[in-house]
Amino acid sequence: MSVPYTLVGIAALAVIGALLVFGGRGRGSARLSRLAALAFAVVVAGAVFGDNRLVGYGLMGLGVLIAVVDIVLKSRRGV
Repeated sequence: MSVPYTLVGIAALAVIGALLVFGGRGRGSARLSRLAALAFAVVVAGAVFGDNRLVGYGLMGLGVLIAVVDIVLKSRRGV
């Protein structure tokens, strides 16, 4: 992947993350859990280190796995 596409992807993920963290406070919406924040950070790290395919895809896969674990834990707690 070329550098401009990587930069646009990272910028888009940063905007989405900022909206998740700062955007929903006034409406009583649920906050981002620690596992979801960790998953987001790992996926962003995978995008940053995407030049090395093994590291990039490995980090993205780990981020998705953490997100799935967070979803399963939330569904079991009924949150």
